[in-house]
Amino acid sequence: MKTRLTITILLTFLFITSVFSQTNNADNWAQWRGPLGTGAAIKGNPPVEFSETKNLKWKTEIPGKGHATPIVWEDKIIVQTAVPTDTKVEMEEKEESEGQRRMSGTKTDLVHEFKVILVNRENGKIEWETTVARELPQESTHNLGSWASNSPCTDGEYIYAYFGTRGLFCLDFEGNIIWERDFGQLEKHMSFGEGASPYLYRDRIFVQWDHEGESFLYAIDKKTGEDVWKLERDERTTWASPLVVETNGKIQVITSATTNIRSNDYENGELLWTSTGMTRNVIPNPVYADGVLFVMSGFRGTALQAIDLTTAKGDITETKSILWKHEGETPYTPNPVLMNGKLYFLRVNNGYISCLNAKDGTINYYKQKLEGISSIFSSPTGVADRIYIAAKDICLVIKAGNDFEVLSSNTLDDDFHASPVVVGNQLILRGFKSLYCFEEE
Repeated sequence: MKTRLTITILLTFLFITSVFSQTNNADNWAQWRGPLGTGAAIKGNPPVEFSETKNLKWKTEIPGKGHATPIVWEDKIIVQTAVPTDTKVEMEEKEESEGQRRMSGTKTDLVHEFKVILVNRENGKIEWETTVARELPQESTHNLGSWASNSPCTDGEYIYAYFGTRGLFCLDFEGNIIWERDFGQLEKHMSFGEGASPYLYRDRIFVQWDHEGESFLYAIDKKTGEDVWKLERDERTTWASPLVVETNGKIQVITSATTNIRSNDYENGELLWTSTGMTRNVIPNPVYADGVLFVMSGFRGTALQAIDLTTAKGDITETKSILWKHEGETPYTPNPVLMNGKLYFLRVNNGYISCLNAKDGTINYYKQKLEGISSIFSSPTGVADRIYIAAKDICLVIKAGNDFEVLSSNTLDDDFHASPVVVGNQLILRGFKSLYCFEEE
C-alpha cells in the first residue's frame, strides 16, 4: 500500500513538474531559437501590422552594437552588446593573404565594453547594465556582423551570457557576476567573426567551439562553470549552435558541422551516431520535432537532411535513417522555422522563402519572393498562423501554411540582423540602434 502511494505521489510530482516546465516554456523565450529550439513560439498573438506609430508599446535605444537576438524571462528582456570606448590601442600588424585582406571585414583599435543589459518588458526602461569584459577585440568581425552576435540563455534564476572569445558569464537577475569562464581565442575562417550561441538544458550549458584551431564541444555545469565533459572535434569553423533532444529515453546533444553531423550522449559525451552531407561554413542550427531531426546549410552548395532519431546509430550516412533529402534554395546564414509539420527556410542570404512538408519533404511552395527584402541575415520566427521576417528597415509578416501569402509589410526606422522574438501578445525586435516592443493597442 505504501509503495503504491509513493508511486502515485511521484507520478503526480512528475506531472506537475512537466506542466510547470511546459508553462514556463510557453511564457518565455529563454534562448536563441525559442522555447523548443525551432524558431517558433508555443503560443502568442502579436500584432500583424505595426510601425513607429502603430501598435508600438515602447522603443528604447540600446548603446553600442550587437546583433544577438534578445531573450525574455517573464517581464525581463536580456540584451547583449559591445560598446566602443574612447581608449585606443596600437594594433600589431598581422601578415594576411590576399583573400584575407579582401574578406577580413572590420577591425578596431578601440577597447570595447561587453555588456549585458536588462530591460523591463512592460515599459522599456533599462533596469541595469553590467560590463562583463573590457578589452580590445584581437579578432576581426564581418562588416555585417558585430562583436556581440551570440545570444544569451536563462533558466529564470541566472543569466548565462556568452561572448565567444570573451567567454561565458553567469549573472543573477540583479546584474551581479556569479562566475565566468574563458575558452581562449577563436580563429574564425577568413576572419568572418563569431556568432554561435550556447544551449541550456537542465543543469548543463553546451558550447560548440568550432574554429580554425583546436575545436571542442563543451558540456558545462551551469552552477559552477566547470566542465562536465569536453570532446575534441575534427572540425573547422562553423557558426551553428548545439541542440539537445530526448528520444527513445535517450538525451542527445546534436551538432551540425562541415565534416560531420554528430550526436553525443548527454550524460558522458559518448558518440551515438554521425552523418555527412553538409556544406562548408555551417550556420543554421539543427531543429527537431516528433522524432525527426532536420539539418541544413547553404554556403557554396545546398544541403537539407531529415533524420529519424529513433533508428539512428553509428554512421547513418546514406542509410534508411536519412528519411529524405532536399538540395536547393537552402539558407546560408538564417535559421529555419519548424512549425505545425512544416519547414520554412530562406534562400542563401536573400529574400526568397520556401516551405516543405516536414514528414516527406514534398514542396508546398518554393522560392517565393519576399518583396522589399534583398538581403537578410536574421532568422524568421513563427507563431500561430504567421511568420515574422525582419531585415533592412522592414518586417514582413507572412501566412503560415501550404500557400504563400504576405499579410503585411511593416517599415521601421532601423535595420535588423537579430531575429524577431514573440512572447504572449508582444513582438520584440532588436535593431541596430533600438529595442522595440509591439503590442495590439
